[in-house]
Amino acid sequence: MRAQDILPDHLDEVRHHGTTIRKGSVGAFLANAAALDMPTVTADNREALLRDIEELLPALRALGLFDVFEIRNPRLRAFVEARP
Repeated sequence: MRAQDILPDHLDEVRHHGTTIRKGSVGAFLANAAALDMPTVTADNREALLRDIEELLPALRALGLFDVFEIRNPRLRAFVEARP
């Protein structure tokens, strides 16, 4: 399967089991996860990153991302697992 089989080039989002999955959801999650570990991130920025991550979780779960990949960062993994 290729990327365009999941989300054709002319679309920016797809609905899967009632959840909207936007192009870039996985990339945004990875960028936010990486930013959380930066030593220069302030407490306010960390909270904003976690809010953004939380908003992405329904789409990532609909994709089955966490059925295939395990989050290696223990704090982030606990955060994600604590959210429905």
